[in-house]
Amino acid sequence: MPTDRLKMQDPRHQYPTPPFSRQPQSAPGLAAKMEPQPDHGEESYTGSGKLAGRKALITGGDSGIGRAVAIAFAREGADVAISYLPSEESDAQAVIALIEKAGRKAIALPGDIKDEAFCRQLVIDAVAALGGLDILVNNAGKQQTQPSLGDITTEQFDQVLKTNLYALFWITQEAVPHLKPGAAIINTTSIQAYDPSESLIDYAMTKTAIVSFSKSLSKQLIEQGVRVNAVAPGPFWTALQPSGGQTQEKLEKFGSEVPLGRPGQPVEIAPIYVLLASQEGSYINGEVYGATGGVGIA
Repeated sequence: MPTDRLKMQDPRHQYPTPPFSRQPQSAPGLAAKMEPQPDHGEESYTGSGKLAGRKALITGGDSGIGRAVAIAFAREGADVAISYLPSEESDAQAVIALIEKAGRKAIALPGDIKDEAFCRQLVIDAVAALGGLDILVNNAGKQQTQPSLGDITTEQFDQVLKTNLYALFWITQEAVPHLKPGAAIINTTSIQAYDPSESLIDYAMTKTAIVSFSKSLSKQLIEQGVRVNAVAPGPFWTALQPSGGQTQEKLEKFGSEVPLGRPGQPVEIAPIYVLLASQEGSYINGEVYGATGGVGIA
């Protein structure tokens, strides 16, 4: 698959830069409705067999970072199961088609991860369909910008914590007994864990907790040969942003605040997940990898 992505070029101008048009969507949002269209690697990611024969479960695999990771994993030789909300079916089916086009098994598992029973059944179904589990990527998240603490309702607070933390806990707890030596867990945290925005209080606190969870669990699971790491994205051009993750005013200049001057495209972060999932990352455990457009993480 030919691509210009890996040719030497100025990273500041490799992808679209702000200003962007306002494009409000209802949560959780669809990548297909975004302008410009995000690059998840549909035409630009080329694999090299790093995950041949592996079996992966990715939450939030229909769009954004999860979609890019699903495409990359499949092109690296892995069979992939993705979870997503039923309202995201159209995006999810596009990913399923791409996984199958790469010659890998693709499993679609729609449902709401705020529900404990679904989370546990999700793992059971993924293991049954894939014939095992080698890689777990806890990526699905909910982000809703609010101007002040008083604007965060109990309903929103509950949804954010259930999606970002409870689900991660339930899914990981259910998955661990299936993981053999050499397996990997990768959790998606955020720059918000290190430099929280004033309008993302509830979201930022969950991302901080994910860092702690990942580091603690890494010490526990390495005793059975399983590595646990996390990835901390900065501003990435995903459906999370126009569907309530940012105000439309902030969306217009999204990514302009980082040194690269633009948001990241999902395909730009997928190779980090590939590294952490593969045997090439065999000495990486309990780490947080940042991809923040130059801001860095402390």
